[in-house]
Amino acid sequence: METPKPETTRNSIDVFEHLLTRARNTPMDQLEQRWHLLEAAHIVGQTRFEPHLRVHVAMLNLAWQSKDLPELAGQLFRITLVPVGHLVGRLPIGNPGRANVSAFEPMQPSSKMLQTIAESSQSL
Repeated sequence: METPKPETTRNSIDVFEHLLTRARNTPMDQLEQRWHLLEAAHIVGQTRFEPHLRVHVAMLNLAWQSKDLPELAGQLFRITLVPVGHLVGRLPIGNPGRANVSAFEPMQPSSKMLQTIAESSQSL
């Protein structure tokens, strides 16, 4: 399956908002699911400045809540990169936005990630 192109995906802002809301509403005892939903939101929203910044702030908040210091540091770094990436037009498309992957490497989302994005799109 091909990586969804956020600028051409139907209602991509709605999908982004839906994924972000699902992540916020997922209990903290389902931490991996919360991260998965935020990663999906990152993939959908990363080509637009405001959603891209918002998802990294949400990731920063989750790293803080879960006391994950490496992730917290990684998100602070990524928040500083968001404006630069948008100004120079260098965004790693498909990258899930977590600190455990390169902030500069484009990636092919997993089939599970693409399924999550498709399910959110279909639920709207």
